[in-house]
Amino acid sequence: MKGIVPWSYSRLKAFDQCPKQFYHMKILKEYEDKETSAMRYGTMFHTAAEKYVRDGTPLPAKFDYALSAIDSLKAKRGDKLCEYKLGLTEDLEVCGFYDKAVWFRGIADLLIIDNDVAWVVDYKTGKSARYADKGQLELMAMAVFKHFPKVEVVRAALMFVVSEDLITSSYNREQEDTLWDKWIKSFNQLKGAYTHDVWNAKPSGLCRNHCAVTECAYNGRS
Repeated sequence: MKGIVPWSYSRLKAFDQCPKQFYHMKILKEYEDKETSAMRYGTMFHTAAEKYVRDGTPLPAKFDYALSAIDSLKAKRGDKLCEYKLGLTEDLEVCGFYDKAVWFRGIADLLIIDNDVAWVVDYKTGKSARYADKGQLELMAMAVFKHFPKVEVVRAALMFVVSEDLITSSYNREQEDTLWDKWIKSFNQLKGAYTHDVWNAKPSGLCRNHCAVTECAYNGRS
């Protein structure tokens, strides 16, 4: 299943947004994701936040607006793990992020382990939390349960550092099976497209000006 595994929340979301775009960009790799200024800004922020939490390196002045939010995380009890890589096999067993058997991958911007409670935080540099998607939090929480067997509760958050919004959810170990069933069903839709080689276009308002797949009939630049 080259091209669809290892899968992640972002890959599953890309497939759901448009299977045809996913096929051309992620399977055939005929087009590249162009790095935008917003993406570069986000990468710089993540690097700065990691160094600040892990090493105490001062935040660059342009990120001072996020200082209080990150300090609130630093003040929490527990071990702070930055950019923590989580890998699982298809049997939902823990494995290395780069192992040949890795089936699912996730990276926690900040993971805090405090005995039987964990915090998993993902930094967002978008200007608004209006379209926040908690699906990412679910998957990361489920992966944390696998990697840390003593953890019974995961408190997960999308931290929108610009708008100072905090989108939170809490998960307990009893939800594992139900939530994994949900996400495996979503993955199986991607697997089905791969097995049957059917990658239908999913037209939306993004097609005409924001899709790189110019050969698609819905692309306004084709």
